[in-house]
Amino acid sequence: MAIDPKKTLDAYAAKRGEFRILEVPPMQYLMIDGAGDPNTAPAYSDALAALFPLAYTLKFESRKALGVDTVVMPLEGLWHAPDMASFTSRRDKSAWVWTLMVMVPDHVTTEMFTDAVEAVEQKAAKKKQSHNPTLRSVRLDTLDEGLCVQTLHVGSYDDEAPVLADLHERFIPDSGLRMTGLHHEIYLSDVRRVEPAKLRTILRQPVERVG
Repeated sequence: MAIDPKKTLDAYAAKRGEFRILEVPPMQYLMIDGAGDPNTAPAYSDALAALFPLAYTLKFESRKALGVDTVVMPLEGLWHAPDMASFTSRRDKSAWVWTLMVMVPDHVTTEMFTDAVEAVEQKAAKKKQSHNPTLRSVRLDTLDEGLCVQTLHVGSYDDEAPVLADLHERFIPDSGLRMTGLHHEIYLSDVRRVEPAKLRTILRQPVERVG
Protein backbone atom coordinates (compact mmCIF):
# COMPACT_ATOMS: atom_id res chain seq x y z
CA MET A 1 0.00 0.00 0.00
CA ALA A 2 1.29 3.45 -0.91
CA ILE A 3 2.43 5.71 1.93
CA ASP A 4 -0.05 8.57 2.51
CA PRO A 5 1.61 11.53 4.28
CA LYS A 6 -1.83 13.14 4.80
CA LYS A 7 -2.50 10.41 7.37
CA THR A 8 0.83 10.69 9.22
CA LEU A 9 1.89 14.34 9.12
CA ASP A 10 0.36 16.69 11.71
CA ALA A 11 0.51 19.51 9.16
CA TYR A 12 -2.36 17.86 7.29
CA ALA A 13 -4.64 17.56 10.34
CA ALA A 14 -7.35 20.17 10.87
CA LYS A 15 -10.88 20.37 12.30
CA ARG A 16 -13.82 22.41 11.16
CA GLY A 17 -14.62 25.27 13.54
CA GLU A 18 -11.24 25.05 15.31
CA PHE A 19 -8.22 27.31 14.88
CA ARG A 20 -5.12 25.35 15.84
CA ILE A 21 -1.59 26.66 16.43
CA LEU A 22 1.10 24.26 15.23
CA GLU A 23 4.69 24.07 14.06
CA VAL A 24 4.91 23.08 10.39
CA PRO A 25 8.23 21.46 9.41
CA PRO A 26 10.07 22.28 6.19
CA MET A 27 8.57 20.35 3.28
CA GLN A 28 9.52 19.91 -0.37
CA TYR A 29 7.16 20.88 -3.17
CA LEU A 30 6.74 21.13 -6.89
CA MET A 31 5.95 24.84 -7.30
CA ILE A 32 4.81 27.17 -10.06
CA ASP A 33 3.93 30.89 -9.84
CA GLY A 34 1.13 32.81 -11.51
CA ALA A 35 -1.51 35.51 -11.12
CA GLY A 36 -5.17 36.17 -11.85
CA ASP A 37 -8.58 34.66 -11.25
CA PRO A 38 -8.17 30.87 -10.91
CA ASN A 39 -11.55 30.40 -12.59
CA THR A 40 -10.58 32.22 -15.78
CA ALA A 41 -6.79 32.75 -16.01
CA PRO A 42 -5.24 30.38 -18.61
CA ALA A 43 -2.05 30.36 -16.54
CA TYR A 44 -3.91 28.59 -13.72
CA SER A 45 -5.12 25.67 -15.82
CA ASP A 46 -1.70 25.44 -17.51
CA ALA A 47 -0.08 25.23 -14.06
CA LEU A 48 -2.32 22.33 -13.06
CA ALA A 49 -1.57 20.58 -16.34
CA ALA A 50 2.15 20.84 -15.55
CA LEU A 51 2.17 19.94 -11.85
CA PHE A 52 0.27 16.67 -11.77
CA PRO A 53 1.98 14.87 -14.68
CA LEU A 54 5.27 15.66 -12.95
CA ALA A 55 3.96 14.46 -9.58
CA TYR A 56 2.74 11.16 -11.03
CA THR A 57 5.97 10.64 -12.98
CA LEU A 58 7.97 11.11 -9.78
CA LYS A 59 5.67 8.68 -7.95
CA PHE A 60 6.19 5.93 -10.52
CA GLU A 61 9.93 6.52 -10.83
CA SER A 62 10.35 6.45 -7.04
CA ARG A 63 8.51 3.15 -6.87
CA LYS A 64 10.57 1.69 -9.71
CA ALA A 65 14.02 2.94 -8.72
CA LEU A 66 13.77 3.14 -4.93
CA GLY A 67 10.95 0.79 -4.04
CA VAL A 68 9.16 3.67 -2.30
CA ASP A 69 5.52 4.25 -3.21
CA THR A 70 3.86 7.44 -1.98
CA VAL A 71 0.42 8.73 -2.92
CA VAL A 72 0.32 11.87 -5.03
CA MET A 73 -0.49 14.67 -2.63
CA PRO A 74 -3.31 17.18 -3.11
CA LEU A 75 -3.03 20.56 -4.76
CA GLU A 76 -1.95 23.37 -2.46
CA GLY A 77 -1.69 27.10 -3.02
CA LEU A 78 0.00 30.16 -1.56
CA TRP A 79 -2.09 33.28 -2.14
CA HIS A 80 -1.50 36.98 -1.71
CA ALA A 81 -2.50 40.36 -3.09
CA PRO A 82 -1.50 44.00 -2.63
CA ASP A 83 -4.63 44.43 -0.49
CA MET A 84 -5.51 41.42 1.68
CA ALA A 85 -9.17 42.51 1.62
CA SER A 86 -9.15 40.91 -1.82
CA PHE A 87 -9.39 37.60 0.05
CA THR A 88 -11.91 38.60 2.70
CA SER A 89 -14.37 41.45 2.24
CA ARG A 90 -13.98 42.12 -1.51
CA ARG A 91 -12.88 38.72 -2.93
CA ASP A 92 -11.36 40.42 -5.97
CA LYS A 93 -9.91 37.33 -7.66
CA SER A 94 -8.38 39.27 -10.52
CA ALA A 95 -5.91 40.77 -8.02
CA TRP A 96 -4.74 37.43 -6.65
CA VAL A 97 -1.13 36.30 -7.00
CA TRP A 98 -0.51 32.62 -6.39
CA THR A 99 1.96 29.77 -6.18
CA LEU A 100 0.44 26.36 -6.87
CA MET A 101 2.19 23.41 -5.23
CA VAL A 102 2.19 19.64 -4.78
CA MET A 103 4.19 18.24 -1.88
CA VAL A 104 6.74 15.55 -2.80
CA PRO A 105 8.78 13.33 -0.44
CA ASP A 106 12.29 14.23 0.69
CA HIS A 107 13.77 11.36 -1.32
CA VAL A 108 12.96 13.24 -4.54
CA THR A 109 16.22 14.80 -5.71
CA THR A 110 16.98 17.59 -8.16
CA GLU A 111 18.20 14.98 -10.63
CA MET A 112 14.96 13.00 -10.31
CA PHE A 113 12.96 16.18 -10.85
CA THR A 114 14.95 17.13 -13.97
CA ASP A 115 14.51 13.64 -15.39
CA ALA A 116 10.77 13.80 -14.69
CA VAL A 117 10.40 17.07 -16.61
CA GLU A 118 12.14 15.52 -19.61
CA ALA A 119 10.04 12.35 -19.34
CA VAL A 120 6.78 14.33 -19.33
CA GLU A 121 7.90 16.31 -22.38
CA GLN A 122 8.90 13.15 -24.24
CA LYS A 123 5.61 11.44 -23.42
CA ALA A 124 3.64 14.43 -24.73
CA ALA A 125 5.73 14.48 -27.93
CA LYS A 126 5.10 10.76 -28.56
CA LYS A 127 1.37 11.32 -28.19
CA LYS A 128 1.63 14.41 -30.43
CA GLN A 129 0.11 16.54 -27.68
CA SER A 130 0.59 20.29 -27.65
CA HIS A 131 3.56 21.53 -25.64
CA ASN A 132 2.69 22.98 -22.21
CA PRO A 133 4.71 26.23 -22.00
CA THR A 134 4.55 26.28 -18.20
CA LEU A 135 6.18 22.88 -17.64
CA ARG A 136 9.68 24.35 -17.55
CA SER A 137 8.47 26.98 -15.05
CA VAL A 138 7.86 24.35 -12.38
CA ARG A 139 10.58 24.22 -9.73
CA LEU A 140 11.48 21.87 -6.90
CA ASP A 141 11.77 23.91 -3.71
CA THR A 142 11.44 23.73 0.07
CA LEU A 143 8.90 25.75 2.04
CA ASP A 144 9.64 26.37 5.72
CA GLU A 145 6.55 27.97 7.31
CA GLY A 146 7.28 27.29 10.97
CA LEU A 147 4.66 28.54 13.42
CA CYS A 148 1.19 28.55 11.83
CA VAL A 149 -2.52 28.66 12.57
CA GLN A 150 -4.85 26.47 10.55
CA THR A 151 -8.41 25.26 10.34
CA LEU A 152 -10.60 23.11 8.11
CA HIS A 153 -13.15 24.87 5.91
CA VAL A 154 -16.01 22.78 4.54
CA GLY A 155 -17.89 24.37 1.67
CA SER A 156 -17.40 26.47 -1.41
CA TYR A 157 -14.14 28.35 -1.82
CA ASP A 158 -16.17 31.54 -2.11
CA ASP A 159 -17.53 30.95 1.40
CA GLU A 160 -14.07 31.13 3.00
CA ALA A 161 -14.18 34.90 3.53
CA PRO A 162 -15.88 34.93 6.98
CA VAL A 163 -13.52 32.23 8.27
CA LEU A 164 -10.48 34.15 7.05
CA ALA A 165 -11.76 37.42 8.49
CA ASP A 166 -12.25 35.72 11.88
CA LEU A 167 -8.76 34.21 11.68
CA HIS A 168 -7.02 37.44 10.63
CA GLU A 169 -8.96 39.95 12.72
CA ARG A 170 -9.82 38.03 15.89
CA PHE A 171 -7.99 34.77 16.59
CA ILE A 172 -4.48 35.78 15.53
CA PRO A 173 -4.30 39.11 17.42
CA ASP A 174 -6.19 37.71 20.43
CA SER A 175 -3.60 34.91 20.63
CA GLY A 176 -0.68 37.33 20.78
CA LEU A 177 0.33 36.55 17.20
CA ARG A 178 0.77 38.43 13.94
CA MET A 179 0.74 37.23 10.36
CA THR A 180 4.08 36.73 8.64
CA GLY A 181 4.00 34.47 5.57
CA LEU A 182 1.53 33.87 2.77
CA HIS A 183 -2.00 32.53 3.08
CA HIS A 184 -1.84 28.79 2.37
CA GLU A 185 -4.67 26.52 1.22
CA ILE A 186 -4.62 22.71 0.94
CA TYR A 187 -7.35 21.26 -1.26
CA LEU A 188 -8.26 17.89 0.24
CA SER A 189 -11.21 17.38 -2.11
CA ASP A 190 -11.25 16.87 -5.86
CA VAL A 191 -13.32 19.77 -7.18
CA ARG A 192 -14.25 17.66 -10.23
CA ARG A 193 -15.96 15.01 -8.09
CA VAL A 194 -17.20 16.80 -4.95
CA GLU A 195 -20.07 19.27 -4.84
CA PRO A 196 -19.10 22.77 -3.61
CA ALA A 197 -20.93 22.45 -0.27
CA LYS A 198 -18.78 19.44 0.66
CA LEU A 199 -15.34 20.65 -0.41
CA ARG A 200 -12.73 20.24 2.35
CA THR A 201 -9.92 22.81 2.45
CA ILE A 202 -7.24 23.42 5.06
CA LEU A 203 -6.69 27.15 5.55
CA ARG A 204 -3.26 27.96 6.98
CA GLN A 205 -1.61 31.23 8.00
CA PRO A 206 2.05 31.47 9.10
CA VAL A 207 2.46 33.65 12.19
CA GLU A 208 4.94 34.85 14.76
CA ARG A 209 4.55 35.68 18.43
CA VAL A 210 4.32 39.34 19.35
CA GLY A 211 6.88 40.63 21.83
